[in-house]
Amino acid sequence: MRLHEKIGFIRNLKGLNQEEMAEKLNMSESGYAKIEQGKTKLQNPRLEKIATALGVELKDLMNFDDKTVFITSQDNNFQIIQDSYASSLEKYKFMVEQKDKEITLLKQQIEDLRSMLDFLKK
Repeated sequence: MRLHEKIGFIRNLKGLNQEEMAEKLNMSESGYAKIEQGKTKLQNPRLEKIATALGVELKDLMNFDDKTVFITSQDNNFQIIQDSYASSLEKYKFMVEQKDKEITLLKQQIEDLRSMLDFLKK
């Protein structure tokens, strides 16, 4: 994901529209839209303002990827958790999926055994 896409992604997570972001940054809506479209080259001072407006650390904005986990709270704030936690979360999700498959298989086996028992009773 490119930087301008990350900015739009986090803005959406925060529940802000482009007009609100433009206001926070004291710029025109069309100027801000160009940032999210990748048409504006972003320098560090502007990036810092964007990160502040989004309520995230600049390093988190720059570094998040598809393994990043966003934990949101009721007040629409969120915490960005990077790599090690994300990979652990992926591992646990996989383990749960495997257990769910195993449970489904065991339920099917129980049903088959009940059917066989009913047949043998007759």
